[in-house]
Amino acid sequence: MVTLEEAKNAFKPKLKPIEWKKDSLLLLDQSLLPFQTVWVKLTDPEGVASSIKNMQVRGAPAIGITASYGMVLSVRGDNLDEAISSMRKAKAVLDSARPTAVNLSWATSRMLEKANLAVEQGEVKDVNELRELMEREANSVFEEELEAELKMGIYGLEKINSGDAVLTQCNAGGLATGTGLGTALAPVKLAHALGMDVSVFAPETRPWLQGSRLTVYELMTDGVKTTLITDTAVGLVMYKGMVQSVMVGADRILSDGHVYNKIGTFKEAVIAHEMGIPFFALAPTSTFDMKNRVEDVKIEERDPNEVRYIRGVPVAPAEVEVYNPVFDVTPPKYVTGIITENGIIYPPFEKNVRKIVER
Repeated sequence: MVTLEEAKNAFKPKLKPIEWKKDSLLLLDQSLLPFQTVWVKLTDPEGVASSIKNMQVRGAPAIGITASYGMVLSVRGDNLDEAISSMRKAKAVLDSARPTAVNLSWATSRMLEKANLAVEQGEVKDVNELRELMEREANSVFEEELEAELKMGIYGLEKINSGDAVLTQCNAGGLATGTGLGTALAPVKLAHALGMDVSVFAPETRPWLQGSRLTVYELMTDGVKTTLITDTAVGLVMYKGMVQSVMVGADRILSDGHVYNKIGTFKEAVIAHEMGIPFFALAPTSTFDMKNRVEDVKIEERDPNEVRYIRGVPVAPAEVEVYNPVFDVTPPKYVTGIITENGIIYPPFEKNVRKIVER
């Protein structure tokens, strides 16, 4: 197995979509890629929440990192009580921006809990010290995410052979995680960096086209052979044996193995199951929701005009009713394994998820 140090030395990210600048957060606007490269400067949590909601930043890990820095920007006031109050308000605003992505509330909870504990134990004396502590904590969220992705990539390498083609969904690369590496794309990028012959089939992923706009752009930037397909071609691609595995990210994974990911993932999982192709979800342990059940999870729905139009061009009657869920849920029976930074989880998930996630 490749060591963590070897993985770090092999992969050097070319895309860095999140940059912290002490008093502001810079985000590469993913809603405009690959046609325009625009950086958004944010100086308050409300602006961060808006960027998350409007998908200038997207992907569960990247949202978590962004929200962490949004909490840093919320540390303001004349005293510690006011600063904590400001952070509580910011958490509510940030959490509401994308309710299905569990990394968001995980990150804001971590930041607020750290702040509360530091104030209660007298670790910080004023607002400036609290802000510095929160900045260090947000930096830790980023660094932990990158290390987790490297470890996921190492475990995922066990499932890839030279010459393999991998089918993915949406964008689960470095743009989606903020690190330049990614979750589902981590094994592919590491394999490529280590000299293996690997390639990716990327569905376009309607209606926001994260596959054609982001995954293709990202993989081509890193020099990975990539083939773009329509969302409706995934069945034929698997039927013809053109891919050897499916690797997707996740926005939330329940303790029983239900995987929430970009709409279209469930379809890939079912077809892969029928074709005997292994289906893996890759996510850090921060993506696991150990409390809720399927009936408790709200699946986000977005503006119907995202389906009626493609980048401003009408493609359907303006008055047609639209159902536009952003995510779907894949039942555990269709999941071969879940790859985390702590190892690969295999069925039965009800028994094995906690062994890996809570260790």
